[in-house]
Amino acid sequence: MTEPTQGCPMHTAYDPARDGAEMSFDGRMSYGDYLQIDRILGAQNCLTSAHDEMLFIIQHQTSELWMRLAIHELDAARNAIASGRAPEAFKMLARIARIFEQLNNAWDVLRTMTPADYSHFRDDLGQSSGFQSWQYRLIEFAVGNRNLAMLRPHAHRADLIAKLEAELARPSLYDEALRHLARSGLPVPAEVLSRDLRAPWVADDRVQAVWETVYRDPQTHWEAYELAEKLVDFEDYFRRWRFNHVTTVERVIGFKRGTGGTSGVQYLRRMLEVELFPELWHLRTSL
Repeated sequence: MTEPTQGCPMHTAYDPARDGAEMSFDGRMSYGDYLQIDRILGAQNCLTSAHDEMLFIIQHQTSELWMRLAIHELDAARNAIASGRAPEAFKMLARIARIFEQLNNAWDVLRTMTPADYSHFRDDLGQSSGFQSWQYRLIEFAVGNRNLAMLRPHAHRADLIAKLEAELARPSLYDEALRHLARSGLPVPAEVLSRDLRAPWVADDRVQAVWETVYRDPQTHWEAYELAEKLVDFEDYFRRWRFNHVTTVERVIGFKRGTGGTSGVQYLRRMLEVELFPELWHLRTSL
């Protein structure tokens, strides 16, 4: 071992307090206090001793947190578009797409769980299933996929039904986008603007024609063009999330029925066929 050189001080540990870092939090708000870390880290209540149950819980809990942020951004984006401030919504819509990129990355972690790992605790989940996520349902309703049958899994909670019904009573993100086009002078049919908001969106050739006008002359309709691309960007990430969900489920449980009673992979594959903004995809063929 080399002896320290005569006259050279021994290395001492760095003390952040010397640079002004706060080190005492008795009676003061700390990082953990602000984020309520104790409550968050106390919410992983495993039902079994299976090692991978912790992974399963955390993956779904963090997904719900990201969904909460997505809902927050969706609300703000719609309000901005409805108030004639569409450019402000573009950043929010871009953020929502990146939120779904984070949700996509979470599947990569969950896929490290093998069928044998999952079998150790799957039966203990009872009838609980991601199919019953009310936040996911709220996101689908908010962007325009309004299937009233999907209210039923939440019928046991009056507070959740109230949230979902309130969402069904307001224009979806796509409805607000079309209203924005109409205010911009584009010929969106009146019956589209006054449609039953609770009804599922059905692709409309007249709406596609309006979007085609935008895409054929983006310089004239730049704001509408940018809004369209932000919607497509979001749905692109949303579709990837659904696809990764299907792949993960098939990899872990094959074609077993879901814990919530759905057909599992077959159900999820049907969801891949759902288009949120169909005209924005179909016009690419006709341009």
